[in-house]
Amino acid sequence: MLNRALRRFLRQLWRLVWRGALLFALLSVALVLLFRFVPPPGSMVMVERKIQSWINSEPITIQRQWRSWDNLSSSAKLAVIAAEDQRFPVHRGFDLVELRRAWQASQDGSRLRGASTLSQQTAKNVFLWSGRSWARKGLEAWFTLLVETFWSKQRILEVYLNVAEWDRGVFGLEAASQHYFGVSASALSERQASLLAAILPSPRTRSASRPDAQVERRSQWILQQMRNLGGVGYIERL
Repeated sequence: MLNRALRRFLRQLWRLVWRGALLFALLSVALVLLFRFVPPPGSMVMVERKIQSWINSEPITIQRQWRSWDNLSSSAKLAVIAAEDQRFPVHRGFDLVELRRAWQASQDGSRLRGASTLSQQTAKNVFLWSGRSWARKGLEAWFTLLVETFWSKQRILEVYLNVAEWDRGVFGLEAASQHYFGVSASALSERQASLLAAILPSPRTRSASRPDAQVERRSQWILQQMRNLGGVGYIERL
């Protein structure tokens, strides 16, 4: 009798699990398809920052204005590719070369290096929370596959530039451009774009308008990489 009851419980539990997984898969696909055509109303990172501000009793105002692809500086598009993911036009969401290098570095005891692509960062920013748990990484891989399947490379970069965090409460290229330089996202110079890309690893502790020596060096490296990639014509590969 006990074994029969246990088997019944396990069957019901399994049915509940796979139905929940199916529902999650369908909802996530529906959301990704929706955001292929409709600008996301925000991002989970924005929600996370807002909740953190409430918990810490430190009020925060989210600054963000969506700008379409044609109203985003070509220099900024190229700068973030040069800084974050130079194989963005050719990979399918995961940079196997960088993953291999990161793995080798970890085995050698070297400082851990980032290997997240722009596709992965977009998936994380829009749909997930920050952090390094295996659960979050697994969901990040799932959403990365979805955006790579249903969005174009142009759409991925457009969404990324509109949700990326550039300072406390400052999200998206338009808000960042106004915040640091007092210009619109379409009017950024090559130099300004490189400075914005340079602070992306730690946007809440660095400044694009008042760059320290480290940001300045990274900005110069990004400018050189932009030239090595062939200039803004590289964006046409998207």
